[in-house]
Amino acid sequence: MSKKRPKHDPYAEREAAKYEHPIPSREYIMRLLEETGVPMTLTQVAESADLHEERDLEALRRRLRAMERDGQLIRNRRGGYGLISKMDLVRGSVVGHPDGFGFLVPEDGSHDLFLSAREMQGVLHGDRVVARVSGLDRRGRREGTVVEVLERNTQQVVGRLVLEAGIGFVKPDNKRLTQDILVPPDLRYSATQGQIVVVDLVEQPSRHRQAIGRVVEILGEQMAPGMEIDIAIRAHGLRQEWSPMVEAEIQDLAPDVPEVAKEGRVDLRDLPLVTIDGEDSRDFDDAVFAEPVDGGWRLVVAIADVAHYVQPGTALDAEARERGNSVYFPNHVIPMLPEVLSNGLCSLNPQVDRLCMVCDMRIGARGDLKSWEFYEGVMRSHARLTYTEVGAMLFQGDEAERQRYGSLLPHLDALQGVYRALRGARRRRGAIDFETDETRIVFGPERKIETIVRVERNEAYMLIEECMLAANVSTAHFLMKQEMPTLYRVHGGPKAEKLADLRGFLGEFGLQLGGGDEPRAKHYAALLEQVLERPDARLIQTVMLRSLAQAVYSPDNIGHFGLAYDAYAHFTSPIRRYPDLLVHRAIRHVLQRGRPHTFRYGHTDMESFGEHCSRTERRADEATRDATDWLKCEYMMDKVGEEFDGIITGVTGFGVFVQLKEVFVEGLVHVTGLSNDYYHFDAAKHRLVGERTNKVYRLSDPLRVKLARVDLEDRKIDFELVADEADVPARRRRRRGMRPLRKR
Repeated sequence: MSKKRPKHDPYAEREAAKYEHPIPSREYIMRLLEETGVPMTLTQVAESADLHEERDLEALRRRLRAMERDGQLIRNRRGGYGLISKMDLVRGSVVGHPDGFGFLVPEDGSHDLFLSAREMQGVLHGDRVVARVSGLDRRGRREGTVVEVLERNTQQVVGRLVLEAGIGFVKPDNKRLTQDILVPPDLRYSATQGQIVVVDLVEQPSRHRQAIGRVVEILGEQMAPGMEIDIAIRAHGLRQEWSPMVEAEIQDLAPDVPEVAKEGRVDLRDLPLVTIDGEDSRDFDDAVFAEPVDGGWRLVVAIADVAHYVQPGTALDAEARERGNSVYFPNHVIPMLPEVLSNGLCSLNPQVDRLCMVCDMRIGARGDLKSWEFYEGVMRSHARLTYTEVGAMLFQGDEAERQRYGSLLPHLDALQGVYRALRGARRRRGAIDFETDETRIVFGPERKIETIVRVERNEAYMLIEECMLAANVSTAHFLMKQEMPTLYRVHGGPKAEKLADLRGFLGEFGLQLGGGDEPRAKHYAALLEQVLERPDARLIQTVMLRSLAQAVYSPDNIGHFGLAYDAYAHFTSPIRRYPDLLVHRAIRHVLQRGRPHTFRYGHTDMESFGEHCSRTERRADEATRDATDWLKCEYMMDKVGEEFDGIITGVTGFGVFVQLKEVFVEGLVHVTGLSNDYYHFDAAKHRLVGERTNKVYRLSDPLRVKLARVDLEDRKIDFELVADEADVPARRRRRRGMRPLRKR
């Protein structure tokens, strides 16, 4: 083995600040293994780092195990620790499919690995694993073999208890968990057939045995009010309760900011900052102010100083990190922080003193971001405004509303000027503006759904959005210039195969996407503008959107493709997003004249944070979608047999998904329910084509359907096609006395 070793640990100062008896940093250990070129045992790493005392050896042992758990290292059968990147292994998260197979989504952003149903026997959806590429399947996809499970994602499962021939098992409500959980009689307690129960996993699955669970809670019958949220919360492992340690940390928090906390901060209490949010908002984490300056504007975005209250190493911080973000269900919120902070001390409520982190910017006449400054402040919101009120004042010319807020009008008018300039810059920059439908469920008495409505985003909403975007861009550039480890919000461009499929699809319509092999956001935006007035604009937009990847959190800045920014970070919502809290800590470290290598977190820490927060974001989306789908099924149960107009929102080999125009509910028309013909799926063109008639069903086509069936347990809605005269067979038309349709 080579004796080559790194000359020194560049993060030694950071480690010394964190620990009484520091040991080599993770970065040092990884560089040591990289330069040594072969796996090293604990003893060899200790010798290379000149560690000899037992306490240091034990600390090193724990660090190596933590690095193994985080997927940075893997230990071979001889006890040697090696870099995963050197062993042709792939680290990532398992994504289960309802049909039993799954995929490994690599954390390095490479192509997914297909996991066969056999490989999925030993893992569950969401598990973090290390796998090796074992070959290609018959469809040319990379196929993986699970080598090691790094982290089990599922400790608790919610589902329906089924008893068959004396054997009990739970069918998970989460359809990505395709394995039934065995529940022995002595672990069933008083649960009975068909009840919705929660089970703790006492044994995780393996290749050779089922997972075993113990009933810990009986939720009740399937149709009980509020059941959909209870199930979604437990199915996705969302935490609702605060630990005794968290409760102890927050019990002495007063409702008002203590005077000592205001010392040394920039006093903004006389600056007429205002919050602008939705009518039903309860936590206000951003306030804005603008005034004309030198042919442009000064724009101040003040954000709740959550980092002042949530300190690293506390139980509160650990809980916020684990949750990752707040989760918003219809009529229910699971906050990232306790209410005493989220709706109290950290909420920028009107006419009370609040601590804030400030981004103070200069915006040019054409919306260019000229400069920015960050500082800690103390503020007092001068008004709690809503999007409706601001929309009426600034964009509809409502004189009554303008008189009501007369003293604030000059600054609100300045905000409108900033907004116009930033929107103009957005268009020139070429940011992509996809139009999407967002819906809201309106409840009546006893949580009965009255209706489902489209959420309208007015210009006041977009005004605040542009102000937040400007602050987030300023943040990214500020931290990048300081070379601080942080989390960026990154969004890569389309991958080669997706781009090829998109170009093939567009070619069918005589359309072209500019940019060659590496199109930019402006090329997408130009094409969207070009097709805006076409009847098939929605179809084209949908296919374009599906060619792009999801945005994620990462310490490696690759820019944000969709927004057309070369650097972007989340700064504006630390009450509800943990990445924003980390960004605030990085800013404060700079303001306190700290250097990058003395910051509490290094690049590898941020990698772990980014992967975790991206997962919790997806988890929240899936949980919310599950609860919403349940509610929509419940809403449709008494409408079986009714007819609706809809549009095709998805095309698969087994049928088409249709969204109803008036109630925004989606369901399936199975391929066997389409007109009398054999239909073949054309994936590249997102359509089904009739073999004999050449009839086409494709994305965005209008359809008239009848509600045939609602399956609440599987959250499935089935439609039948309401045939038009062209689809009625000739002999049936003759039997009904119809004139045959003339061929053209």
